Amino acid sequence: MGIRTHVFCGVLLAVSLLGLMTLAGCAGSSPPSTTVPPPGNPVGANLTQVSSDPFAVGPGQHATEVEPHMLANGSTLVAAFQTGRISPGGSTDIGWATSTDGGTTWSHGFLPGLTTGEGTGPYDAASDPAVAYDAKHGVWMIASLPISNTSQTPAVVVSRSSDGLTWQNPISVDPTSHSSDKNWIACDSWASSPHYGNCYMEWDDPSNGNRILMSTSADGGLTWGVATSTASQAEGIGGQPLVQPNGTVVVPIETVVVVGKTLTAFMSAFSSGDGGLSWSAPFTIANIQFHGDAAGIRSGPLPSAAVDGAGTVWVVWEDCRFRAKCTTNDLVYSTSTDGVSFSAVMRIPIDDTSSTVDHFIPGIGIDPATSGAGAHVALHYYYYSQSDCTVATCRLSVGYIASANGGATWNAPVALTGPMLLSWLPQSQNGLMVGDYIATAFTNGVPHGVFAVASAISGTTFSEAIYTGQGLTVTASGRQLSSAKDKPLHKLSDNVEQERPEKGVIPPSRRRRSAK
Repeated sequence: MGIRTHVFCGVLLAVSLLGLMTLAGCAGSSPPSTTVPPPGNPVGANLTQVSSDPFAVGPGQHATEVEPHMLANGSTLVAAFQTGRISPGGSTDIGWATSTDGGTTWSHGFLPGLTTGEGTGPYDAASDPAVAYDAKHGVWMIASLPISNTSQTPAVVVSRSSDGLTWQNPISVDPTSHSSDKNWIACDSWASSPHYGNCYMEWDDPSNGNRILMSTSADGGLTWGVATSTASQAEGIGGQPLVQPNGTVVVPIETVVVVGKTLTAFMSAFSSGDGGLSWSAPFTIANIQFHGDAAGIRSGPLPSAAVDGAGTVWVVWEDCRFRAKCTTNDLVYSTSTDGVSFSAVMRIPIDDTSSTVDHFIPGIGIDPATSGAGAHVALHYYYYSQSDCTVATCRLSVGYIASANGGATWNAPVALTGPMLLSWLPQSQNGLMVGDYIATAFTNGVPHGVFAVASAISGTTFSEAIYTGQGLTVTASGRQLSSAKDKPLHKLSDNVEQERPEKGVIPPSRRRRSAK
């Protein structure tokens, strides 16, 4: 799923997900590191495994679980993820894991009526799970993309549950649209909102130039409205709807402008103030400056977004603007109180800008009981300690960082896993895979994340499952880090023309459905 992105000598290229590309070396750059640190135990002492892949049917790569999302309501956490990743696209089924006691204990299973791999569904595979909760109707939902090798499929389907433990067969969101990618779902659970109880689905249509589409449900996901484009019929990928207390829906999204062979990518947003009846044209938050992964892990600057208790929108992505010569990615963010005017891009100071650490695939969460200068913000993310590495030498880890004062300062980062070898990860059509996104959610003031952790392969069997961290906090004590003095070192204007793609690269407007 998603537009594969690469930087060549600091210039961003957005390319299709039809195949894995290797990042070419830039003139003057150092050669890849020849030091190969030994892998440690990837499963840290404070990790809890919440699910595993029980399937053995082809063509899934077993045992693998990737690309989790999670949402919280009260003391309940519901996560969803791909189980049994299929290399050309999708997974054997969508798994779920639910805790009703704030993350202390977990139950898990697999969505019924969805895939032939699970045994009760019609589709060959499923992809891109995202979780929502509708407070008005008391319904949990998992949205996913069905995949069929022989017949047409709905654009998106939704599985519903009243308790997060027993799931119904999926409901089609738009049976008339048969091409879709990178869906996301969110519900208006603000009791004071004029659109309380509306749920909003976003996806893009690769067969129609990656056209952004939205659909709205007002009955707990039982029925969905006709798919609606933005005012400008814009193209994009990775939109994540967020709902403010006044009912305004803001959708941060990556947009790509393609003129001939020239590509320009932006972090953008569009909105609706009428309960999803109409959607504005996307407007620019910032240009995207991205350092590609030479080792071939699947990642890219898709947004991770959240809203605080007063409705302030946070958008986080990976970006290299604060690094000399765009050598590694930081995690950066921009915020907005009205969903229209966004702040200047700020760097999350996980480490110094002279470090060799490369950061990617962030998942942001905000405690809904906090807001503004007192917002508790937490992120989980993946990283390499040495960015200038190869498939053989890269070491992948999961980190955590938090702020107790709305990003004014940040606690010291925490390593949640030991390093993983990339050879432990399954293949996708776009590179080695842990997922295009992960997630962070709060229950009763406590942050929880979900992420894929891989251990050594046994023969041809993988060992990659979904984990969560225990004992994480957001405090005002301890070592404080500030990004207030950071200035961009590598900057492109918002209208810069980007380098042309290499021969053979297919632009985003020609992506196929298999790019999931």
